[in-house]
Amino acid sequence: MVERSDTDQDNSPPSKVPGTYKEFVKRFPALGRAHESIARAVEEAGPLDAKTLALVKIGICVGAGLESALRSHVRRATQHGATTAEVEQAILLGMNTVGFPRTVAAWRWATEQFERGV
Repeated sequence: MVERSDTDQDNSPPSKVPGTYKEFVKRFPALGRAHESIARAVEEAGPLDAKTLALVKIGICVGAGLESALRSHVRRATQHGATTAEVEQAILLGMNTVGFPRTVAAWRWATEQFERGV
């Protein structure tokens, strides 16, 4: 998860990041900068737009069972114009690959984000 100081590259509002992430980056600033640099390079390595990148990352989070990261990428996806239906489809794609329980858990995490107003 990358936190950009003022705005994302496309001038969207800054992302909300967990306190633990902020504490880690404060304690290890060089690692935080390296993480952000790699994330930016990966995002710029291909033709996918920000919405599609966030939807792909949602799918990765489903497979890995990463709750905090999934919530973050749901926020990013919606900031970049993804609809609830698009986020849900990105989650549902994992059902036959990573299983029903993980898919349902991810769907719940995303639903909670939507209920919070993302």
